[in-house]
Amino acid sequence: MAEPRLESAPGLEDVPFGTSPFDDDLDGPLTNEPPHPINWNLLTPEEAEAEWIELNRWVNWLRRTYGLSASVVPPFWHRHPELVWELSALHLHWLCAYDPDQHGSAPFGWHRDFADARQRLRDWVATAGTRLERDRPTRQTAWPGEPPADAVEDIVIPDREEDFVQFVVDDVARRRESEIYLYHRAEPS
Repeated sequence: MAEPRLESAPGLEDVPFGTSPFDDDLDGPLTNEPPHPINWNLLTPEEAEAEWIELNRWVNWLRRTYGLSASVVPPFWHRHPELVWELSALHLHWLCAYDPDQHGSAPFGWHRDFADARQRLRDWVATAGTRLERDRPTRQTAWPGEPPADAVEDIVIPDREEDFVQFVVDDVARRRESEIYLYHRAEPS
């Protein structure tokens, strides 16, 4: 199995979204196909890698273009599923609003919805407890009859880009292991 290409891709944050540092390997930009909802739970390893790269580029563009603080889009958003789902939905909405075949007022609708999304992002960030230079897992509440939730501690992360690359490499590897397990279980005995 090929290793994820992400490890050898320095400076991904500087590559404009909609293009790929791997265009030679992928037959063009990652956004050649029509926008579609992303179900992060069902992506193959290859799909996940491509979606992580594209979402990361778009989130970097978004935060810089709109001057968003870490209380709206924190550096470690990728470690928090609630932020991934929200940002992924916002990205899809943006892609659809700015599609050339879309009605001229669609971008205005996106900006109206973006205002709502910013408040939800602030709420998610406050719940998650992620900060500019450190992160911790989102606190979980144990329901009656469940074992107590694990204690959560902040960890300092000195290099956001390095953390993102390792996160994606680990996610792709986990998905590959799951695929192998499922294929193995599906084989007749």
